[in-house]
Amino acid sequence: MWGEAWRGRSYDLGRMTLRDLTVAYWTYPAIQVYTALALLSAGLALAWAGDPAALVLTVLVASAVYPLAWYVIHRFILHGRWLYRMPWTAALWKRIHFDHHQDPHRLEVLFGSLANTLPTIALVTLPVGWAIDGRAGAAAALATGLVTTCVYEFFHCIQHLNYKPRWAWVARIKQLHLAHHFHDEDGNYGIVSFLPDRLFGTYYAEARQRPRSRHVFNLGYDLEEARRYPWVMELTGAPPRDRPEGAGRRGGETPAGGRACL
Repeated sequence: MWGEAWRGRSYDLGRMTLRDLTVAYWTYPAIQVYTALALLSAGLALAWAGDPAALVLTVLVASAVYPLAWYVIHRFILHGRWLYRMPWTAALWKRIHFDHHQDPHRLEVLFGSLANTLPTIALVTLPVGWAIDGRAGAAAALATGLVTTCVYEFFHCIQHLNYKPRWAWVARIKQLHLAHHFHDEDGNYGIVSFLPDRLFGTYYAEARQRPRSRHVFNLGYDLEEARRYPWVMELTGAPPRDRPEGAGRRGGETPAGGRACL
């Protein structure tokens, strides 16, 4: 049955190998849907294409737009404090980001849900592609966004996996992302590209450049906020934590040194 490998299961990146992750990644239903839709969109783009140069330009522009769009979404929506303050959006905020910061090792909440990701990818890519090359460009841009999402999701998994990357660049982006999760959440919003962070002043190269944030695990939704806006806490069934459950027993607790930077 489709999705059976994930049905009722919870995966802990702090206890997984790279092989475990690869199997879990490719059996996750959302990744399979992204891949299928990317192949379909690419096929349509080629079938409708009139000018190959326009398709190449579309792919390049969509690839450039993606990290900027991710930065805006991550900084101003996922880390915004307005979604949890409304009862009708509290569950959305909890699912799309709060749970991930509460326990960054839980693979099932690291992945985005199709109901949220697909409309977002389409909204970001389709207008760009259509403006460049009509329906062929729209299909090419959508395919680019879907493939890029798969790439981002895999590297995001690697960044929370108890694993030491052999490629120096992967090790570096892992260090930067773990600083976002375990030192100061108001910076290093990138996953693969940190260029928008550099452009907009939210990049920090080392943890020692900033004091440690007291909201790094709860995104500002602390006990005081939970009492004022209780909907996320009610859905969780427990008060917000100021550190991940089981911290210190699994890999990935600090952005520098120890197992976190493996």
